[in-house]
Order: sequence, then C-alpha cells, then structure tokens
Amino acid sequence: MTRSISFRDFDWWLLALVLAICLLGIIEIRSATSHTKFAGAHLKQVYWIVGGICAMFLLSLANYQVLLERVRWMYLMSVGSLLAVLVFGQKYLGARRWIKMPGGQHFQPSEWVKLILILAVAKYFADLQQKELSWPDFLKAGLMVGAPMLMVLVQPDLGTALTYLPIAAMGLFLGGLRWKQMLTVLLFVGLLLPVAWVKVLKPYQKERLTSFLNPDADRRGSGYQVNQSLIAVGAGGIWGSSEGSQTHLMFLPVPQTDFIFAAFAEEHGLVGALTLLLLYFMVLMRLTQNAQTAPDRAGAFVVMGVVAVLGFHILVNVGMVVGFMPVTGIPLPLMSYGGSSVLFMFLALGLVMNIRMRRFVN
Repeated sequence: MTRSISFRDFDWWLLALVLAICLLGIIEIRSATSHTKFAGAHLKQVYWIVGGICAMFLLSLANYQVLLERVRWMYLMSVGSLLAVLVFGQKYLGARRWIKMPGGQHFQPSEWVKLILILAVAKYFADLQQKELSWPDFLKAGLMVGAPMLMVLVQPDLGTALTYLPIAAMGLFLGGLRWKQMLTVLLFVGLLLPVAWVKVLKPYQKERLTSFLNPDADRRGSGYQVNQSLIAVGAGGIWGSSEGSQTHLMFLPVPQTDFIFAAFAEEHGLVGALTLLLLYFMVLMRLTQNAQTAPDRAGAFVVMGVVAVLGFHILVNVGMVVGFMPVTGIPLPLMSYGGSSVLFMFLALGLVMNIRMRRFVN
C-alpha cells in the first residue's frame, strides 16, 4: 500500500535530540562569551538555528530523487562557487574562505559543498550497482571528491578540506571497496605525505599538526591552545566548575567555536561531557537506523554520508580538545558558534528526513 508523504513519518525523536544539543550549545556560547567582545553571540546562534530548522522542513518536502537526478549541475555550481572564493573571496587572517553577501554577512561555500558531495557520491555509487569496485570507478570517485578538496586546501582551509574525506571513504566502503585497493591507496598516500609536508602545508599548519604530540615544547606558541584546553577539561572535575576560570578569564582560545567542548567540560564536568557525547551517539544511531529503512540504495548512501561527516566532526573536534588529535579548526556540530556550520547540519538533516518520509511512497 502506498501513500503520500506525511509529517507523521518525520523523525521527531531525532529532531528532539538535535535540539537538545543545540540548546546546550546556546547555553554554553552565552556563558563563554558573556564577558568578551563576542557577548550576544548566543542570540545570533538562535537565529541561525531557527533558520536552519525552517530550511530543514522545506528540504524535507522536496523529492530527494529529483535532487539526485540534478546533482551533476549542483556539483558544477559548487565547484564554481569555490572558484569564486579564490577570485573574489574576502581575505581574513591570511585565508580566503568567504564571499561577502549583501547586508554585511559572509557566506562560506566550502560548507555547503559538503552537502553536494554527499548527494554526488551517493548518486555515483548507487548507479554502479555492483558488488566490487573497479579501478576506473575508484579513480572517478577520487577525482569527484579530490577536485573540490584541493580547491579548499588552496584557500587555505585544511580543516574543512579534511571533512570531505569521510564522504569519499563511506561511499567507497559501501560501494564495494576491495582490500587490495585500500592497501594500494594507503601506500600511495604514505608516499605522498612527505611531499605534502614540504610543498603543500603552510608553516602554521605544520605547527598545528605537530604541537599536539608535545604541547609543552612551545607552551606560549603552537602548544598554547592544546595546553589551555587540557587545563580547562581537567578543571571541570566530575561535576564541573561554577567559576569556569579558563573560559571566563579568556585563557581558553575561541571557547564559543573550536574549543566549545573544553568550555562545556570545564563548566559541567565529566558528567556533563559524557551526557553530551551520549546525545551525539544517540543521534548517530538514529541516523544509521534511518539509513537501514531507506527506500532505495541511493537514499541509504545519502544518510550514511551524513553519518560519516557528523561522526568525523565529533571525533576530530573532541580528539583535538583532549590532545589526541591536532588542532585543525573543525567545529563541534550543532554546538559551536557559526552560521555556515549550523545551516549545513540542518540541511543535511533535511535530506535525512526527506528520505525517511518516503519509506512507504512509490
């Protein structure tokens, strides 16, 4: 029996979990910025979240299969937007990542390109309809993701460029990647790493990648962020510190963006941090469940692409905060302050809802 799409099939539990994380983010942004020049940032975050929710509901009503059919043109537009950034983008702190919009707002195309890549990779592998991946298909997928990734690296924005990798990795894994192909690629990447280190990475990027190994080597320089973050997390103890000295006395850098997890852990302790991670885990499990009930192969690939990006963001950001990974500027989804990141996540959730609502529609 078939029926039209209905909001009865909307994943309200998933939305509730997401909004709970957003609420914790708003509270923490307010607390972390109340005595700084960024005071009031939590109100802007509320506006972005409301806008993101509206965009999510609108996107959930569109037919994702129609989007997949037109993804080739969307991909070309996304590449064009990245080119526009390199030519017309606003330069800030040595990086050219934003396009200035009317009204003084700044748009970061590299964020929404992730959404297009999720659709493009899902469409590509769903159309292959084979159990094992051939080398030509493997190379085409690599080029599809590699081209925009290199353009983002040129900006330079290492953090965002790295977030394109889990999209490709999930597509390859679900698309039938063979062990020989994986080992060959790992060997090739290993051989290229020394070249990338010498020729591609900027000096500050090298410092970020190495400082997490020994943050005490340069406590006032490249290791400062990691050290202050570790102090903040440790200061939270089990139940948290009401004073939040690292955050409120501005020792912790950018506590409302990249290091919001450290600020949250300081003020809410181990219990609060574990509660937040549990919420993220429940979101990831709910998304995976939606992938299992997707009406077709392409829909499952899209949802798993969202899972890959969200999981990668959480893993890298939390790992960065506790000193297990280098500082790459990757925000914590739905918690960190920033319009582009919030809009991307809600648009991605809109795609997931779109697919879920069509489970019983032919």
